[in-house]
Amino acid sequence: MPTYVVLLRYTSQGMSTIKDSPKRLDAAKAAVKAAGGEFKAYYLTLGRFDEVAIIEAPDDATFTKLMIAVATQGNVQTETLRAFTEAEYRAIIAGLP
Repeated sequence: MPTYVVLLRYTSQGMSTIKDSPKRLDAAKAAVKAAGGEFKAYYLTLGRFDEVAIIEAPDDATFTKLMIAVATQGNVQTETLRAFTEAEYRAIIAGLP
């Protein structure tokens, strides 16, 4: 399954309801699982981003639907990086002309 690194920043709304954020995280984990994916890791972070999540999803369309559902709640803004495993990286590089 494709892997995605999700960088999240709290919005003003998200900060004003920060005590509810563990419930929102649990709901996100359940949504990923229901969509056939796996929530691999979650980190609260310092610096430019407030949270980082590592998520696997069956495909880009499924992942995009999940992130749209998260974004429409208004608590976080996201930036996503599509991540390739070392094996995928090696195959990509091996396929170069």
